[in-house]
Amino acid sequence: SLDLTCRRTPCFAKFSEMEEMVNMEAEINEVQPLLLSMTIGSTLQFYFIVKKCEILQDMNRHLEAILKEKRALRKRLIKHRCQETLPIEATFHKCIVELLTEAVTFIEKLESHLQSVRSIPQISHMMNNMDTILSKTEVLMIELEELTEQILKWEELQKEVYS
Repeated sequence: SLDLTCRRTPCFAKFSEMEEMVNMEAEINEVQPLLLSMTIGSTLQFYFIVKKCEILQDMNRHLEAILKEKRALRKRLIKHRCQETLPIEATFHKCIVELLTEAVTFIEKLESHLQSVRSIPQISHMMNNMDTILSKTEVLMIELEELTEQILKWEELQKEVYS
């Protein structure tokens, strides 16, 4: 009966309310750092997303400019240049002549350079072939030496027989 009367009194009711308030404050204090870190994380994430978006927009503008230039260049290349010349200042004429001679020599040597580049993957196969040829040559040398010895012996025998 004492327990029942204790709880009904306003003193203990106030105590239980205070206990609930303290528990709620402790819960808020536990959740508050998590909310703060989530808020900071989402803010930083939003900041970096905005930066990436700006970078992508800059790249997009740059690529659009390149495409416009490419279209203009294609139009210029497709258009026939009958009896048209590009204006070149007189001071650059000597450089253009030198450049053209170098371009001609490069084009002349291009086929040999391309052939050299094409043969690079075949080098290991060529090395293997050279190794087999070298071993065959060594075998032939040994056989030649043996044959030379036999010929010399035969020659000595022939000299003995005739003598």
